[in-house]
Amino acid sequence: MKALPMSVDQLSAPLTKEQAYALVDAVMERDDLALTASAHENEETGEWFFEATCDSPPDLESFSELARQTLGGAVDFSVSPIDPEINWVAKSLEGLAPVIAGGFYVYGSHETGPIPGGLTPMRIDAAQAFGTGHHETTTGCLEAIDKVLKRRRPRVLLDVGTGTGVLAIALAKRLRLPVIASDIDPIAVTTTIENAQQNGVGKFIIGIEATGLTNPTIAGNAPYDLIVANILAGPLTALAPAMGRVAGRGATIILSGILQHQARGVINAYQRQGMILTEKLQRKDWTTLILEMR
Repeated sequence: MKALPMSVDQLSAPLTKEQAYALVDAVMERDDLALTASAHENEETGEWFFEATCDSPPDLESFSELARQTLGGAVDFSVSPIDPEINWVAKSLEGLAPVIAGGFYVYGSHETGPIPGGLTPMRIDAAQAFGTGHHETTTGCLEAIDKVLKRRRPRVLLDVGTGTGVLAIALAKRLRLPVIASDIDPIAVTTTIENAQQNGVGKFIIGIEATGLTNPTIAGNAPYDLIVANILAGPLTALAPAMGRVAGRGATIILSGILQHQARGVINAYQRQGMILTEKLQRKDWTTLILEMR
């Protein structure tokens, strides 16, 4: 984690768990709003909060606009100064339990208990990138990956918007094949490569900083048998034509980061590219789609 500037503020707002995680996702898609963003539960009251650590002063107008776009309404943010010496990313993971999804066991280095047998372990620590396995979009993707790999063995693999690399690492661990893992954020790419090395699959992960799918490495390795993308509904919809160009015939496409009311729009965008919905996984307010290229 990079050193925080001398003047740092914490911006927070009480939200539902789903809203807090959705706003975290949206903030982490940007590189101009926050140093870190996380969702927290008050153990005494059960109330959930969105929190972001920002250079002082935070851009409240941009946060408010992003909240309206992401959540569909106004959010009342509060701002308070914090100690810049505190590692707020690591603090956000204190006490978080391991996650089991799709036969994968996702845990942080703070977890000292034994790894259960019969599961595929992945150590993913907090970082300046999204994807520790605790969000419903990530667990939905891990379950979708497990379902797909029980039916077929894809060989040409792409993870778009890799974040911490959790999905790319999951594929590499199960298939022992190369996975191209791309992200628009160079910090996410670095984090993915480090996590892959820590999980013993560094030689399989090809980390690429890229916007969209026109990067020469991504385009040059097409067509893909399996594409996973856990980002947001808006970017997923915009990427549909490009996905259609790089997906091979019969390819499986796993999409997440989609609120339930957004699913129909995403499905329609991909159907126009010849991709047919085969399964929909719903986890609380979130939807993971499994599509097939016809």
